[in-house]
Amino acid sequence: MKYLTEYRDPVLAAQYLDEIKKTVTRPWTIMEVCGGQTHSLVKYGLLQMLPKEITMVHGPGCPVCVTPTHLIDRAVFLAKQSNIIMCSFGDMLRVPGSEKSLLQAKAEGADVRILYSPLEAVNLAQQNPDKEVVFFAVGFETTAPANALSVIQAHQLGLKNYSIIASHVLVPPAMEALLSDPETVVQAFLAAGHVCTIMGNSEYYPIVEKYKVPIVVTGFEPIDLLHGILMVVRQLEKGEYKMENQYARVVRERGNLSAQEAIKEIFEISNRMWRGMDIIPHSGLEVKEKYAAFDATQKFNVPLKETKENESCIAGAIMKGLRKPLDCINFGTACKPSHPLGAPMVSSEGSCATYYHFYSALNEVEKVEV
Repeated sequence: MKYLTEYRDPVLAAQYLDEIKKTVTRPWTIMEVCGGQTHSLVKYGLLQMLPKEITMVHGPGCPVCVTPTHLIDRAVFLAKQSNIIMCSFGDMLRVPGSEKSLLQAKAEGADVRILYSPLEAVNLAQQNPDKEVVFFAVGFETTAPANALSVIQAHQLGLKNYSIIASHVLVPPAMEALLSDPETVVQAFLAAGHVCTIMGNSEYYPIVEKYKVPIVVTGFEPIDLLHGILMVVRQLEKGEYKMENQYARVVRERGNLSAQEAIKEIFEISNRMWRGMDIIPHSGLEVKEKYAAFDATQKFNVPLKETKENESCIAGAIMKGLRKPLDCINFGTACKPSHPLGAPMVSSEGSCATYYHFYSALNEVEKVEV
């Protein structure tokens, strides 16, 4: 298939659904790791079409959702300083910190700007030599290369007024943390294709062997997801556990080596706090000491204070696959995209926001018990 429409072909989708129904014989719980996959499953009504034996639960694969509160608080603190221009992607501005969001800080007069690329922030630093430009760099393995390149470029340009707040997280350690949780209900994964586009598939083989769970790398279109679910169900029904690549048109076994080199040049692996999921060992990327001048958390004297999650938000349980957005008593009432209590209601990849936007279609099918 060569064109996008072919990956949304209803006839082919019906064939995959029919094959899934013929294959499945008992209940299975499958987690799609990425928020983009959740979005497609909900948007295209695939959840309703799957046989009742298959329960899809939503993973922690939304970068905005897992950015911890204390880093948002640091970004807000820096944004309020008179000589700082704080920049980030649009979704990050609305995520609530302990006291306020970046958008609220902007409303109070802080210089907070929405950018579409960290390289724009480097240009902004060149254009404003009398200001400190800070980019709030969030995301998984997919955005880490671009943020690393921004530091490399700033270093090559000799800029002294550019830095980043690094909030990068890694997917495989989070999957291991989920599988190590005695409460987990996950029996197989659909892994995010774009992460593997960068990192390749090698990190998944040890997880498959250690936890004996099927992992299938998939894309984000309806045909990708249905094909991936079929591949997972075939393994589960046979009692197999393998790493398979449904997204072979994009993902190569070794990934993108140039992108990996950029990441390795700027970042080193560290333990990382995930919003709603506590600290996960070896799951984050921090700026190396060699580039400390570009690390905003080291460059500026940001006071550290204790932070805590909003107790009204069940985001952690949702991102672990233990609850669904509609299980939350605040869904659609006290918590809406216009007034989010937690990050999953903010981002377009957040499961709560996805459910909110497609709620009417799901209302009759998503009273899930796990």
